[in-house]
Amino acid sequence: MNRGQAVCWIAGAGEFYAPAFAPRPGDFVIAADAGYKSLKKTGAGIDLVMGDFDSLGERPDHPDVRGFPAVKDDTDMMLAVKEGLARGFRRFELLGGLGGRLAHTLANLQTLMYLAEHGAAGFLRGARENITAVSGGSADFPAGCSGYLSVFCLSGRAEGVTLKGLKYEMNRGCLESSVALGVSNEFTGRPAAVCVQRGTLVILWQRQETPAGNLCRP
Repeated sequence: MNRGQAVCWIAGAGEFYAPAFAPRPGDFVIAADAGYKSLKKTGAGIDLVMGDFDSLGERPDHPDVRGFPAVKDDTDMMLAVKEGLARGFRRFELLGGLGGRLAHTLANLQTLMYLAEHGAAGFLRGARENITAVSGGSADFPAGCSGYLSVFCLSGRAEGVTLKGLKYEMNRGCLESSVALGVSNEFTGRPAAVCVQRGTLVILWQRQETPAGNLCRP
């Protein structure tokens, strides 16, 4: 099914930044394990609850619950992402995926890479940072952004990397997983873009709040 511009929202067990949670009609909301508690506090509707519920400590009282054994190959967040992909969603907003256990934060970065490599856009939203990944494509930022932006290759090499509209630009360069060349770049207020021809990049930038909401949303 083609979901168009609809968003699959997934809440995990990490630090939940509630102001970033803004589902619209047609969106789909999944609670991944203890993300159920965070979503319940918002009062918003929850479409599906998934996980092994080791973090939550109990099977939640919800009409659509999908339980899994604790011994499994995927994290609860990844299970929810795969469910969203199967339902036809191509844009994912992941909340509660930062903070907490470092192992799960790293796993969630891998989840962003998985989404990018499967033709979808995923975003990890935190109180201080936004994170996405791009594979064989680009992430474009509007004019008016400020603050730091960092670009990382976390697997092998990323080739044909172009950084435009940033303080430090690059034209069809290469980033490697063992060299932090892309750390601490800066927005200039101009439209900016991070492009890669081959490989996958993880992009982190500072959260910026304005009266109209989050300014920098590729």
